[in-house]
Amino acid sequence: MDAFDRYLTALNKVLVALLLAATFAVVIVNVVLRYGFGSSFAWGDEVARFLMIAGAFFGAGIALREGRLVAITALQDVLPGTARKGLRAGIAVLMLAFMGALVWYGAAFAQFGWNKETMATQIPRGVAYLAIPVGAGLFILHLLLFLRSFVRGDFQDPVSLAEEGAE
Repeated sequence: MDAFDRYLTALNKVLVALLLAATFAVVIVNVVLRYGFGSSFAWGDEVARFLMIAGAFFGAGIALREGRLVAITALQDVLPGTARKGLRAGIAVLMLAFMGALVWYGAAFAQFGWNKETMATQIPRGVAYLAIPVGAGLFILHLLLFLRSFVRGDFQDPVSLAEEGAE
């Protein structure tokens, strides 16, 4: 299971990096074309937006593992260890329920949008909307694989993860 966990994390990081690099490339090319040559790709803004949304949804599980999600810890900080773990376990259950709802309703939303085309690229909107259920599903998978560490408050160091993957 540890090998699968490391493989999933590494693959997810590469996917997010590629999505964000593609976003950056599309935006930079469009800016250079617009201000340098007076014309740009009509589809650039739309594609960049969809890539950025997918990158954010696909990267949420990685952010969870590294403790980079926005959290308000004032209540956790004043609780004793056992109560703190109980609170984190409750938060994990709430996150699983919320992400499960995102998978369910996101899939329905993608299916609903499948017959409608985007303005610039003329692809089915459902393709772009798939980022919601896929990203939420990845988040659930990361949370389940990371659950014990999450409840302990033991987040992964991104530098040590990168070194571990290089070995």
